[in-house]
Amino acid sequence: MSVGVLAHLFGSLPYKELAPKVAAGGFSHVQLALWKAISDVDFSKPGNLSPGLANAIGEQFDKHGVAISVLGCYVHLFDRNEERRRQNANRFKELLRYAKFFGAPMVAAETGRNEGDEYTARDWLIMKETLEELVEEAEKWGVFIGLEAASGHLIGTAPELARMLEEVPSSNIGVVLDPGNLLTAENFARQNEVIEQAFELLGDRIIAAHAKDRFLLEDGSLSTVPAGFGTMNYELYMKLLNQYKPHAYIIMEEAKEHQMAQSKAYIDEIRGRV
Repeated sequence: MSVGVLAHLFGSLPYKELAPKVAAGGFSHVQLALWKAISDVDFSKPGNLSPGLANAIGEQFDKHGVAISVLGCYVHLFDRNEERRRQNANRFKELLRYAKFFGAPMVAAETGRNEGDEYTARDWLIMKETLEELVEEAEKWGVFIGLEAASGHLIGTAPELARMLEEVPSSNIGVVLDPGNLLTAENFARQNEVIEQAFELLGDRIIAAHAKDRFLLEDGSLSTVPAGFGTMNYELYMKLLNQYKPHAYIIMEEAKEHQMAQSKAYIDEIRGRV
């Protein structure tokens, strides 16, 4: 499978314009976050999806040779505000119900983060209960939930994600791996260890992977850039991804349109030889 891209990197467009634009960019699959990428349908709250609408969007991408590999769901899954959390869970469940009409095998998300990145045992419990609820829906529809660990989020490390997978033992939960999200200014010098640990703990559960890059600035902070524009060890990342999950979906992040071809070629070149 070739390298795909976040659809909303092309902007928020009518879906009949978005699909050919993605194809013209040289991508054969996308991660589609409906309310970020599509401008001509109101996805601001759950309820507007139907088999017909999902099919229409999916068919438009298919017409241009672009698969929807992942439906992205950017919501806070353990929000301390019960009303907001309920709406977020319902939004995720709606995507799980309609994923197959888009042709998407998974709905993916990070867990969410609190201001100040302070978490409690109750936050973990609420996240677990939400995930159990989502799993029940995913199992009904034969769709994967893709969980992604991201520094600063409730599930911010590979060990924390491994723990949640153990506590909610469903084969309908998979991992969206993004080593760039596991790196921090503090552990960047040990990035090989961080990447290797992620594959050791999560490698057999990977269902998709993200591609961006990181590098340390002079002030010691960590910058995020497109793949190939930083100093992350992509040789190691692609080698392990090929080893654990050959032909896994890779979705490119961060790149602006003028950077996409260079970033994609960088990933493809490394992936083709490691």
